[in-house]
Order: sequence, then structure tokens, then C-alpha cells
Amino acid sequence: MTGCCSPRDYGDFFDAKLARRDAERYRKHGLGRASRRLVELVSSRGIDGATVLEIGGGTGTLQLELLARGAERAANVELSPAYESEAARLIEERGVGGRVDRYVTDFAATPEVAPAADVVLLHRVVCCYPDYAALLGAAAAKAQRTLAFSFPPAWPVARAFIALLNLTQRARGCGFRSFAHAKDALLAAVESHGFRVTQLERAGVWRLAVLDRA
Repeated sequence: MTGCCSPRDYGDFFDAKLARRDAERYRKHGLGRASRRLVELVSSRGIDGATVLEIGGGTGTLQLELLARGAERAANVELSPAYESEAARLIEERGVGGRVDRYVTDFAATPEVAPAADVVLLHRVVCCYPDYAALLGAAAAKAQRTLAFSFPPAWPVARAFIALLNLTQRARGCGFRSFAHAKDALLAAVESHGFRVTQLERAGVWRLAVLDRA
């Protein structure tokens, strides 16, 4: 990975405690607003029989929802290993153990680990990775039909919040950093691989982008 955090840094920030909290929140309340809307946008294109690849999917809740809506198979590539136990429990609870594959690696550095898929998702991921062009480029190369991702706005207020978060992480001795990449640069990184923007909207503090192969 380029210029920022090691896998260990990600594991320190995205740890087992956070994974348990995310899984319990999903069991009690389902998906959050932005997650639910991203699933709706992808599903509206027709998900029956589709394959899904999610980069940085955490406990895999978006994949579970898409499988329930008709997707055939899902794969997840996660940089932090701390999510795996909770993800396995959720997969077992939903009875989809034979339909989900999970990999722990830096996807941008080793994209060959994951299969191509009809739909590729990155939710709340590009803001956690310094080299967005490498990450989105690798994701676009795997997307046969649609690529959907979320990102925070690069407004001054958002940048100030992220700077404060990074300062807090530095004080804790954690190497993890967050980023507010420019919207046009993010979209261009995917469009350069033969995609066009078909939907761009807001869901709470997040911006959601859906691009389809031209």
C-alpha cells in the first residue's frame, strides 16, 4: 500500500470490539441509512443471479442483504482480520455459508486474490485509503457491470473533522489515517476504466456514486 498505514494499523483501528459492535447493531437495527440506500441503488439495476464483490466490507452486512435480494454469490476482501469471526457468525446465521468467500489482504496491492463480479462495492472505504486511484482502479477492473462506492464530501468542515480524527489517532500511537479525496478525482479514477456516472446522491454525511460500464 502507498504512503500511509500498514495492515497492522488498520487492525488496530478496525478491531474485534468494533466488529462486534457493528454485528450487534445490524442484528438489532439492520443496515444504516447510507448502507441501505447503497443496497437499494445496486438492487434497482437487477440483482437476481448476480455476483457481488465488496472491498472493505467489514462484517459483510451489505453482501448479506444483496444475497437476500437475489444475488447468487458474494466475495469480500478485507484488510483488517478482526472482522472475520463476526462475519462468519452472521454468514452462519443467514444460512449462506456456501455462497460467500472472504479474503484478508490489501486489495489494491493484490487484486488477483478476488474474482471478477457483476457488481463491485466500496462503502466507507476510499476515505480510509491514501491511494484512491490504485484502489478504485483495481476495483473497476473487477467490475463487469456496476461499481458503487461512498465517500465523505471534501468540504472544509469535513476536512477539519478528518484532521482532528487523524490527530487523535496520532496521539494514540495508531498509524491509521482518514482522507477526504476530491469527488471529481474519485469519479475520474473509475471513469478512466470505461465507466460512466449514472447516479450521484447524498445519504446523510455520505455521498453515494454508482457507475455503470459505458
